[in-house]
Amino acid sequence: METILVHVVRRFHYEIEALRPGDVIGYRTPSTTKGYETNHASGTAIDIRPDCYPAGVRGGFFAPQLAVVRDLLADCEGVVRWGGDFTTPDESHFQIDVPPASPEVKRVADKLRSWNATPGDGAGVTRDPQDTDRRSAARALQRRQVA
Repeated sequence: METILVHVVRRFHYEIEALRPGDVIGYRTPSTTKGYETNHASGTAIDIRPDCYPAGVRGGFFAPQLAVVRDLLADCEGVVRWGGDFTTPDESHFQIDVPPASPEVKRVADKLRSWNATPGDGAGVTRDPQDTDRRSAARALQRRQVA
């Protein structure tokens, strides 16, 4: 799961906005979480810049940034869900959306590891999130995941 969430952070950093120390929050103790936030206590969720994208507020990303968010979610093939799609949005929140033992986690993590080991692939390589095939995959995933 770490490989998958690190991929989200890296693409955010390279393609949306450079992150600084303290911009990513992962683990939180169970006593400080409720609802979907309990994923932080299990190490299956991160918040990126929660002060910039407060819970309950939608529209924190410009259209090109949102296209990258959708594209990186498509990279993760439904294993990651974005809080911006929750009924009460939390645009800083990204979580593993399948059981930890799911074969999908291993398959997507293996794919991302192979990208990271291949020059010209993986996070940090500029992708065109407006590419027709990539947009189609991102839209299909969004339709499945929107609450």
